Amino acid sequence: MIDVKRVIEIAEKHLEGSDMFVVECKATPMGEIELLIDSDTAVKLEDCAALNRAIEAEFDREVEDYSLMVASAGIGSELKLLRQYQKVVGSSVEVLLKDGVKILAKLLNADNEGISLSYEEKQLVDGKKRKQTVEVTKTYAWEEVKYVKEYLDFK
Repeated sequence: MIDVKRVIEIAEKHLEGSDMFVVECKATPMGEIELLIDSDTAVKLEDCAALNRAIEAEFDREVEDYSLMVASAGIGSELKLLRQYQKVVGSSVEVLLKDGVKILAKLLNADNEGISLSYEEKQLVDGKKRKQTVEVTKTYAWEEVKYVKEYLDFK
C-alpha cells in the first residue's frame, strides 16, 4: 500500500513556490488515494493534472496497484486548514456547532483559538414585546465547532 505521507511529501515539493497547498490526503485499503489541494487564488484543472502526473512519476505501477485522484477542495466542502479559513475571512460561511446549532454568518476572523462570526439573531430587547433581529458578533473555540463551509447565496 502506498504511504499517504509520501504522497503528501511529493505533492508539497511539487507545489512549492506556488500559492497552492495540500489540504488532505486519504487512502483506502484497496489502494484508492484521494488528494485534495487548495489555493489562495484558484486551482485549475491543469494544476490537478500536473500534480497527478508528478505523483504518478514517483511510483511504479508494476509494484503498487493504486488509483490516484487529485482534486480541488471545492466550494461547499468543509474547511480543514487555518489557511483556508483565512482565505474566506469576510465571506459568508455555514457553521455547525457540536451542540447541533447551524449558523449562517460572516466570518470575521480565524486563528489558532477559534473563529469570530457576525450574524443576525432574534433576541428580546428591553421595552419590546417581541424578539427583534439584532446583529451579533460571537467567538467560538475550535472545540465548539463541528464544521465550517464556505456558503454561496444564489439569491
